[in-house]
Amino acid sequence: MIEVFLSASIPLPNRDQAFLRTADVVAIREAVKALVGEVIPRGRLVFGGHPAITPLLAALLRGAGAEARRRVVLYQSAFFKERFIQENDEFVDVRLIPAVRNSRKRSIAAMRSRMLRDTRFDAGIFIGGMEGVLEEFDLFRELHDSAPAWPIASTGAAALQLFEANDRPQSNLLLDELTYPTLFRNLLSQVGH
Repeated sequence: MIEVFLSASIPLPNRDQAFLRTADVVAIREAVKALVGEVIPRGRLVFGGHPAITPLLAALLRGAGAEARRRVVLYQSAFFKERFIQENDEFVDVRLIPAVRNSRKRSIAAMRSRMLRDTRFDAGIFIGGMEGVLEEFDLFRELHDSAPAWPIASTGAAALQLFEANDRPQSNLLLDELTYPTLFRNLLSQVGH
């Protein structure tokens, strides 16, 4: 069974405009949907809760059987407990990480650290996003140096920045391939053997 980490978000208008300018919201959603379709039949997907991504994953899993639903792990920080969206309740495996001294920044960092340390990942997928995707990419590479970290540049935003700044060889398919099921099938065929 392969273990895949997903870092994704849809840039918000009140945040850094550099992410918003290049973000392709349709591509972000389509990439997340395709990733779920490729990972769930043969592995497990781990992600940190995000107000735009959590409902999408919940909707994708609604028609899935119990086994498929157990293959998605949602991490959340208790810092946001009073603001959890109702879709959180649809996940079978929710891992609540304690808040740190009423600090939003430290609480998110603690959640990310646990999320990326609890599992030995075969690959990391980075879709769209903002600062958090950049931070998770760096932490993923630090903790899982031998696993591929693929920024899906065609989704724009942070993923595009990561692709452009990456110091390791990458396939142009991350930028050019818009048939996301095909892209993820090809990428994930390289891991978990």
